[in-house]
Order: sequence, then structure tokens, then C-alpha cells
Amino acid sequence: MRNLLDPEINRYRLTNRAVIEHCGNVGDGMGGVFLVPLPRPKGKPGHPLATVVASAGGGWDHVSVSLRTRCPAWNELEHVKRLFFRPGEVAMQLHLPPSEHISLHPNCLHLWRPTDRDIPRPPVEMVA
Repeated sequence: MRNLLDPEINRYRLTNRAVIEHCGNVGDGMGGVFLVPLPRPKGKPGHPLATVVASAGGGWDHVSVSLRTRCPAWNELEHVKRLFFRPGEVAMQLHLPPSEHISLHPNCLHLWRPTDRDIPRPPVEMVA
């Protein structure tokens, strides 16, 4: 994951009292809460805003992306992935068994990247 103090990311960092009360601080180069404008949907005014919670630790980089009224679309999640991860890094969504599924927000998707190994990928010719 990129350094979250990078000005391109840090400009979206939330530093309000609610974040400090919930997280204990406003974060650092490895974690924080951000309000990120997403690409404007075709034919609609304005840019939707996503709440992004990013963290690194325990062998994982993690970014959650949520919107107030709906789940992020693929292009919106990809926009956040490109902002928070380095160009050569691969991140993934995980679909756990129902017995292990925990949902704290109905409109939230997550990106994960292990920091100690590469994510296995199918052969290029199988991905279209």
C-alpha cells in the first residue's frame, strides 16, 4: 500500500473529533479515515463521496470503501484501489463462507493485500 501521508491521499484524510474519538487519533502513513471523491456517474451531476478506512498490520494491507446509499461500483472500487495501492500491487476482494461473514456496514466493500507473499493469479489468457 502507498504511504498514506502522500499528499495525493492525505488531502482526503478526515481529522474531525468523531474520527479521533473512534480511532484514538487521525492516523499516520499506515492508517486513517478518508473521504474520497469518486468518478462522476455518466449523466449525473457531482461526484459521489466514499468513506475509505485504510490500515496496514498483521501481514495485511486493508482498505474498506463505503457509500451511504449503495455499494461501490466496480469502477469506483478500482479508483480507490489505484489511489491507495502502488501501481504494481495486486489487491483482492474475499468472499468468505457464510459462517465467517461479518458485515458491519451494508454498503461496504473491502480490498486486501497480503504483505508477505504474492497473490496467486490465473493465467493471463484466462482473464478477459
